[in-house]
Amino acid sequence: MKVPLWVSALAGTLLVQTVCAFASISVPILGPLLMERAGLLPESIGLVSALSSAGICWFLASGGPMLSHFGPIRTLQIGMASMALGMLALASPFGAVGLLGAVAIGFGNGPNTPAGSQILIRSAPPAHRTLIFSIKQAGVPLGGALAGLLSAPFVVAHGVLAALVMLVLVLLACCLIVQPLRATLEEERGPAAHGWARALVQPAEMVRCVGALRAHPTLPMLTALGASYSVMQACLTSFTATFVYARYGLSLTEAGQVVAVMLCASMVGRIALGWLADRMGHALRHLGLQAIASAMSVVLLVIAGGHAAWTLYVCAALVGFTAIGWNGVHIAELARLAPLHLVSSVTSAASLFGFVGSVCGPLVFMAVVAWGGGFEAAFHVMAAQLAFLGAITLLRRPA
Repeated sequence: MKVPLWVSALAGTLLVQTVCAFASISVPILGPLLMERAGLLPESIGLVSALSSAGICWFLASGGPMLSHFGPIRTLQIGMASMALGMLALASPFGAVGLLGAVAIGFGNGPNTPAGSQILIRSAPPAHRTLIFSIKQAGVPLGGALAGLLSAPFVVAHGVLAALVMLVLVLLACCLIVQPLRATLEEERGPAAHGWARALVQPAEMVRCVGALRAHPTLPMLTALGASYSVMQACLTSFTATFVYARYGLSLTEAGQVVAVMLCASMVGRIALGWLADRMGHALRHLGLQAIASAMSVVLLVIAGGHAAWTLYVCAALVGFTAIGWNGVHIAELARLAPLHLVSSVTSAASLFGFVGSVCGPLVFMAVVAWGGGFEAAFHVMAAQLAFLGAITLLRRPA
């Protein structure tokens, strides 16, 4: 029996998403040993993370012609090869080489959203499109969970160099596994963009990419809401462990378990909310309601999470389900609203703004804490901005 095209497309993009998340999230887990090997302070891993995010933004802003030239599957393969080279650079004892490797890792991680969207929008049945996009996006927390479970024990048993080699081999193996999909999933490629290399260093390409958001009147609002979600998600993933450790007196192990529950719930949430959005229709309205529910769950975590051990885990699961379970619905709606030939450009531009929010959100959070508001006030500010954008979204007429 012939496998439906959308099944192959989903399996391939989910595998790549999971492997890339596994590799990229393993880097901060290996951080202390990597920084020690490079002769840098342990906190320098923050610079590695920042440069990796910059690499993602670089591809999202300027990689559209590259995607058009090579096609989505080949671009994903090039991305994983770039991540593998970045991992090898991190193994260098010279700090500057490792920092360049961080940029390569981010650049290689960048194609997942636009290339995956281009593949799935052509093959996913419309009645189940949001669910399929959400399953693909569930690869991010799945890869993160695998990194937490596997990378740390591996590096303890075999050392940091062996761990980096393991990550390189996993990435290259995934490149080979998805190679057969090129024959079926790249049949409808557009004309090659021969100026793709120059576009990587031309600011005009970034302007063109962002300009794609004018293709539909709802796209700017949808992008703003996605950036607001990204701000909230970045703060949750960055500060939840520290918050519950300091506020509720948990051990570091227990704080890590709380975060693990939150991320596992987000994986379930991405799939369940994708299914629900397909049933409801009007995904923008769904995202607006979810934004308000997310803000309420964050407030609940802050004010009620410490009443008992079970309430903290329940609140963390609720936060993960709502506030980190939005991504698949959001990307599916971006792809639905965009003209078919602009799907990768629109998702790239919207994701670019999302990553800017991921950088700015924690900085604002830290500023609120530093000004004396504490973690509680900072979480309330982040919840308020998300609820505000959600309310504005609900006032718009559905597209």
